[in-house]
Amino acid sequence: MMEERGFKPNIVAYSTVIDCFCKKGLLSEALDLFSKMKVKGIRPNIVIYNCLIHGVCNLGQQKEATRLLNEMAGNNISLDIVTYNILIDAHCKKRMISEAVDTVDAMRKQGIEPNVVTYSILVDAHCKEGMVSKAEDIVDTMRKKGIEPDVVTYNALINGHCLQNKMDEARRVFQLMSKKGCAPAIRSYNIMINGYCKAKRVDEAMELFHEISQKGPTPDIVTYSILMQGMCELGRLSSALKLFRAMLKSRLELDIVSYTILIDGFCTAGRIEVAKELFLQLSVNGLKPDVYTYGIMINGFCKKGLPDEAYQWFRSMGNNDFLPDSCCYNVMIQGFFRNSYTSEATQLLVEMVSMGFSADLCTATLFVDLILQSNKSILI
Repeated sequence: MMEERGFKPNIVAYSTVIDCFCKKGLLSEALDLFSKMKVKGIRPNIVIYNCLIHGVCNLGQQKEATRLLNEMAGNNISLDIVTYNILIDAHCKKRMISEAVDTVDAMRKQGIEPNVVTYSILVDAHCKEGMVSKAEDIVDTMRKKGIEPDVVTYNALINGHCLQNKMDEARRVFQLMSKKGCAPAIRSYNIMINGYCKAKRVDEAMELFHEISQKGPTPDIVTYSILMQGMCELGRLSSALKLFRAMLKSRLELDIVSYTILIDGFCTAGRIEVAKELFLQLSVNGLKPDVYTYGIMINGFCKKGLPDEAYQWFRSMGNNDFLPDSCCYNVMIQGFFRNSYTSEATQLLVEMVSMGFSADLCTATLFVDLILQSNKSILI
């Protein structure tokens, strides 16, 4: 298309387009353009190879990555720090930490020293595998080599302590980053707030929330959603609702996740009318419920002993261009069974199977129990 308009693409233009394709997951288009570029006599450079290797690694296509690496070697193009970091990250995402470390060793043998990105990848991988003390050692090694951790490194380490439910250690690292002149980003705060909420220390989570509201980065939709989830899990619905209203006033772009968290909280507490009111607000705010939101509402009505209303909601999903998924079918069938609507449950079970879905363990157990109680197959 560019050539049709009289523009002859160069290596920079090809790099830009190929990078965009890779970031969008359009790998076949990227590789096709790469082939056309070579046919036109334009020699690929390290930047293009890195874009493609990153793209194929993100999609788990290790063989294609190896082919590209071999092609690079054939063209006498040496791997740079970016290439190595891509490969190290790919190993870590596959939980192949020993292979990642081997790649770091191979990189060093080529005279390329790890940078802050390399170390951050390794810290994150070790933390996610529960090896937080090893991650701390990696950070110490960084400092000894004169490389200061950045916000990504600190976030990985903070998250590692949070995953271990060691919130005091997480707080220590969080405070250390500020002392070292590395300002916490909103993601740093979100990791800490999420850790406190998971540890059921929501008051400390709220202290951090007030801190960022006064002097830190602006809270985002994730911040509010994490806090609302934490409050709902502890049954503190009034606090969750207060946060929700504050979020509305902040003029952040709303999403279905934040609404669903609150709807689920009220359904779990048996306050189905409030949940229903929140659900009906979705369209007013330009949002559409998803299948998961419907499943929560259906389950809420069933638990309140309102299977008829639950069934109306089940059938109304089509009004929002949704069809019930396996989860919705199972929730509705279980609701029928638990409210002694055995005929309706059986009919819907047959319909579910005809739609290509399977009964989950709970549905199957309820169905088998019914058969055993009646001492005969209800399908006869």
